[in-house]
Amino acid sequence: MKHIFTLSLILSGLSLTAGNNPTHPTDNSDKIIQLSKTSDKIILDGVLDENIWKGTGKNTDFWMKFPTNESLADPKTEVQVTYDDTYLYFGVRVTESSDGLLVQSLKRDLGLRVADGIGIVLDPVNLKTNGFYFAVTPYNSQTEGLIGNSNDEVTITWDNTWYSETKKYDGYWTAEIAIPFSILRYEQSKRVWGINFIRSARSENEFHTWTNMPLQFRGTDLGYLGQMMWDNDPPSGGSSVSINPYFLAGINSDAATLVSTDGTINAGVDAKIAVSSSINLDLTVNPDFSNVDVDEQVTNLSRFSIFFPERRVFFLENDDLFSGFGIPPVRPFYSRRIGSKDGQSVPILFGARLTGNLNKKLRFGVMNIQTGRKGESAADNFTTLTFNQQVLDRSVIKGYFTNRTAFQNETEKSNDRFGTFGRNGGLELSYSSKSGVVQAWSGGHFSLKPDISGNNIFSNLGAGYFGQNFVTFTDFTHAGRNYYADVGFVNRISNYDAKRDTVIRVGFNFAFNETEYTWYFKDGVLNRFSLGTENFLAYDENFKFNELNQTSSASWEFKNTSQIEIGYNINRVNLLFPFTFVDDVNAEPLPAKMYNFNNGTLEVSTDSRKNFVASAGITYGKFYNADYLQMNADINVRNQPYFLMSMSFEYNDLKFPAPYGNQKFWLIAPKMEVNFANNLFWTTFVQWNSQADNFNVNSRIQWRYRPMSDMFLVFSDNYFTDVAFVNKNRAIVLKVNYWLNI
Repeated sequence: MKHIFTLSLILSGLSLTAGNNPTHPTDNSDKIIQLSKTSDKIILDGVLDENIWKGTGKNTDFWMKFPTNESLADPKTEVQVTYDDTYLYFGVRVTESSDGLLVQSLKRDLGLRVADGIGIVLDPVNLKTNGFYFAVTPYNSQTEGLIGNSNDEVTITWDNTWYSETKKYDGYWTAEIAIPFSILRYEQSKRVWGINFIRSARSENEFHTWTNMPLQFRGTDLGYLGQMMWDNDPPSGGSSVSINPYFLAGINSDAATLVSTDGTINAGVDAKIAVSSSINLDLTVNPDFSNVDVDEQVTNLSRFSIFFPERRVFFLENDDLFSGFGIPPVRPFYSRRIGSKDGQSVPILFGARLTGNLNKKLRFGVMNIQTGRKGESAADNFTTLTFNQQVLDRSVIKGYFTNRTAFQNETEKSNDRFGTFGRNGGLELSYSSKSGVVQAWSGGHFSLKPDISGNNIFSNLGAGYFGQNFVTFTDFTHAGRNYYADVGFVNRISNYDAKRDTVIRVGFNFAFNETEYTWYFKDGVLNRFSLGTENFLAYDENFKFNELNQTSSASWEFKNTSQIEIGYNINRVNLLFPFTFVDDVNAEPLPAKMYNFNNGTLEVSTDSRKNFVASAGITYGKFYNADYLQMNADINVRNQPYFLMSMSFEYNDLKFPAPYGNQKFWLIAPKMEVNFANNLFWTTFVQWNSQADNFNVNSRIQWRYRPMSDMFLVFSDNYFTDVAFVNKNRAIVLKVNYWLNI
């Protein structure tokens, strides 16, 4: 196994001999906004004709952020800021150098990676731990999000009410933006906020930021903000209460329950209450998530479960306080466990969440959710407590406790004592140097279940160097076989034995390393070239070898946004229990033994800015003892920004030697989006997944008839993918919600 870290060591040597490797930007101490209150009435029409915009200081001199960060940006961007008792205002003038603007869609939460536009990063607490993100395109499509403890990850599924208007001119466009103080969380006595602006010149494949930032960090990184200095204490924002009731009517049929047609009428309400300027209370009664986007299905060729992101709005505000614990394979809190049991939806009766800042360095979260009984599944109560305490400049000590309690009757308790409750807790330390280049993390967690003791600990320790050219990090993780997370996501512990048709729990220890070196180019057709390696080494809890995965890759990113990536994967797996990857009932499971297999990959993509965009990939080689071929492709045809037709395709061909069977998996997913205006959208998504034996159609019309108030008409249809193409279930739902500010 000498080759495991060979490429990592080579790249480490390159980092020491590469010469100039700038990891720190120039000093941003000159990036200061002296904020003053306006007495003008600002009419939000996108036209900068109010007197305040003629006299307020213009913040210009943006830096190039990508593809290089060594010079000031051109063309010019100007941002002005002012406020009154209710809103924080921004006036923006963006000069364009290209003939046309690039905005691929009018949909909300489009973001700036696929569109020209301007983004605003706010850190009202000014501690570089969490913040807000607002962005608008020249067509006035909005994106808002929360920035969590990772300092750059933005949760754009967070929604709230703010206002903007834009105006397009010959050679430039303007925007006026009004952000209510009531949706921000801050201490009123805090007169210095962190702030930054992001200019997406996607038509030129450039990003600009007001402050000078390292290439390796996102523009939303909170470690490189300028300062906004208030002339007085910020306004309180007033007493803020938002109520969002909904009404739903639908018709559905379910072949599994033999219900041919069933009508549904339902109603519920969500509420947001500003307990103070820095603490928010969220309430929900009988929430419904029928309007939420369906998950994009995937083909799963691993032996373990797949992690799908949360999409339900109630769970997303200050989501990092709850979901930011652990590492991707082990998350002790995973909100999708709430309202779901054994793959079936469970009604949520009510819930409450209190989050915010107790003081300038301490954030907290308290959440309680009550679900109802469904069929033979008992009702559950979920409680989660969390805190984040800032230490040093950009480091955090954080802790949590989760509890799930089942409301079982006496018979259920005697039959399933193990399911009576599940509890987890833990502490973590996340360290970041002031520049963010050096980071480290550690954590210790426990779980409690009835009649279980010992081997119930999960822990991890890691560190990394995140330079502009050289990036490397390593993580060591341990999980005992009795570590359960009833409200979490835990991979690798549950192992399926196909011979005995049972699940066996096995604890694990693993080490993961990722290393990459990147060269950047000013001239020529290339933006950057990267060499990298990923190494994963797993043992069981007794340190008996289980698995080795090593991937070596090279990638080229061109100035026209097209990309090429090649990779080679080395795998060694000690299969602990018989397992099958095919659906053939006559095939034998693969025997438990050592497997060595390798394969290679190639991925290519065309210019993502065009109206026709394509990407394709191929993997060829071995998979355990099978001959393996995987092909995938994505094709997008647009009429920007009004229409998109896309087709995703994935094909997996597994040819095992006799008697282990053969398998072909197909995943085909066409999608159509029609954007009639900024407030009227029609999306139809079709997915055929042969592995899941499911053909799904989901068609949704959304009309935002006023800010944060929507009407949805949703049609969904599911079929088995056998020859008969039998219908599983079908539903059509009309949902109307209304956002009311009190």
